[in-house]
Amino acid sequence: MGNKMAAKAVDLLRVDLPLHEETLVLEADRRFGLVLVDLVNGFCIPGAGNLAPLTANDQISLVVDESVKLARIFSERKWPILAFLDTHYPDKPEPPYPPHCIIGTGEENLWLENDANATIRRKDCIDGFIGSMVEDGSNVFINWVKSKEIHSILVLGICTDICVLDFVATTLSARNRGWLSPLEDVFVYSKGCATYDLPARVAKDIKGAISHPQAAKENLIKFDLSLYLEAVDNILSLQSYISTRKLGSCKVCKQPGGLGAGI
Repeated sequence: MGNKMAAKAVDLLRVDLPLHEETLVLEADRRFGLVLVDLVNGFCIPGAGNLAPLTANDQISLVVDESVKLARIFSERKWPILAFLDTHYPDKPEPPYPPHCIIGTGEENLWLENDANATIRRKDCIDGFIGSMVEDGSNVFINWVKSKEIHSILVLGICTDICVLDFVATTLSARNRGWLSPLEDVFVYSKGCATYDLPARVAKDIKGAISHPQAAKENLIKFDLSLYLEAVDNILSLQSYISTRKLGSCKVCKQPGGLGAGI
């Protein structure tokens, strides 16, 4: 019943928030950076933790596949990569979410940790921008953008409506305040993003958890993003193109094709 109501709401929103498709080219002379948000075992591997998929999940699997492709291409081209890893301590809960990605459990890890081209930033909060702050007042993400002279970032990861959305929203505000020069564009790859599935029947048995149905959340969040983002549909090489859904001042990608000869 709930999913049917959500679907009706999405249909109504499509009328008021039509999505415009356009084309974006990944130009070799334009400095791109790839930002991977929380593509950790605890969110991606079935049964790995409280916020992992209960069983094999097509949406999560697609995100993992696309992130691997993009990370490989960026690494081969020696384009900068920044990976946020959700990492928590047992004595520091993150309400309203149940314990997840506790350090030492393996849930907090991903495959990129040994990639020399990747900057790894562990965070114990929702927003990677906030999680990039260090005690001396500097910010790992800001320093990464400036030191690599990044003009455009491509963002993908988990969860669309929580960590991805919060990071992108803060990044847009920081860019608009002039804190992220030379950054100009933010792109979010929609098929490279997913949210977790915690049905009410499961959430009720986990202390402190609230239900989070994947299908309903994933559909509705696209319209939240549409208030101030641009959406990218396809990621291709310089010789190809990226089909985009323009939503405002950032772009969200949806279906990558061949990002170079390696794919």
